[in-house]
Amino acid sequence: MGPKASIRDVAAEAGVSVTTVSHVLNNKSGTRVSPETRERVETAARRLGYAANGLARGLRLQRSQTLGLLGDEIATTPYAGRMILGAQETASARGWLLMLLTTGRDPEVERREIQALARHRVDGVLYATMYHRVVRVPEELRPMPVVLLDAADTDGAYPSVVPDERGGGQVAVRELLAHGHRRIGFITNVDDIPATHGRLQGYREALREAGVPFRPELVRDEVSDTHGGHRAARALLDRPDRPTALFCFNDRMAMGAYRAASELGLRVPTDLSVIGFDNQELIAEGLHPGLTTVALPHYEMGAWAVTTMVELLDQPKGARRRATRQMVMPCPLVRRASVAAAPR
Repeated sequence: MGPKASIRDVAAEAGVSVTTVSHVLNNKSGTRVSPETRERVETAARRLGYAANGLARGLRLQRSQTLGLLGDEIATTPYAGRMILGAQETASARGWLLMLLTTGRDPEVERREIQALARHRVDGVLYATMYHRVVRVPEELRPMPVVLLDAADTDGAYPSVVPDERGGGQVAVRELLAHGHRRIGFITNVDDIPATHGRLQGYREALREAGVPFRPELVRDEVSDTHGGHRAARALLDRPDRPTALFCFNDRMAMGAYRAASELGLRVPTDLSVIGFDNQELIAEGLHPGLTTVALPHYEMGAWAVTTMVELLDQPKGARRRATRQMVMPCPLVRRASVAAAPR
């Protein structure tokens, strides 16, 4: 059927009423639609190539049916594509258009891009960052509905979605503990950002839960790239009581840990287990053995930001600022082959 598919075709494909399809695709608030039904309707709409009549709805509500996604450097990062895809697919399924603009972290470019979004009369802006950080929303954006993506603002005045850095650290260390490891080193980042603090907190809490004492000498901070990971791993693995496992701040640092282990004649995972963070697939799947890591939920965060923005726009203007939500998105473990039982 392709683009000629009607709302009735979608209803028949999903096995629901036309009213239910309308509620789901227009994201109508106050309706009771189960997550399973919503997923079935959205899947049917994508399969049939159906998009809600955004033009008619926009004229009725005096909207452009367009959202802006304004990012600092997200279009140039290795995993930002998933964030953009999650936002774009969710917007499309609801009959919205998504405009993507990148500032390169240049304030003057940012001002120009915000002016461009205003000229195009976008209904709201997703303000996104390359990595999880705290931001101050630009003055030029404050008159517009804003949802923060992979960022939080200083005073919590805007809806935001960020990864659960602390929970991700707990997930990684619990996996190593479950394999019998008790001397677990942590190779972390030197930068003062939420991920640095959250992942260290998760590391410490997982050890405490298992009754394993926290040992500061098993934590090394370095520049968060391959070279930094190599230097930190060598410092830990050269110890007489070297760790049997390493939790690394990101997959690039884990790559450096692999190199350090090889230089010392240690095999991963027989002699040393390693877990990374980010699930940067070119690295995690390219290493041998494949790297077990914690995934950042980029797709899910992009989808959440669009859904939240549409819900925000459906509210009376006076209630929008009060209806702020801060979402902390779980970071799941992706198992590959870099973790094994602790050596005797």
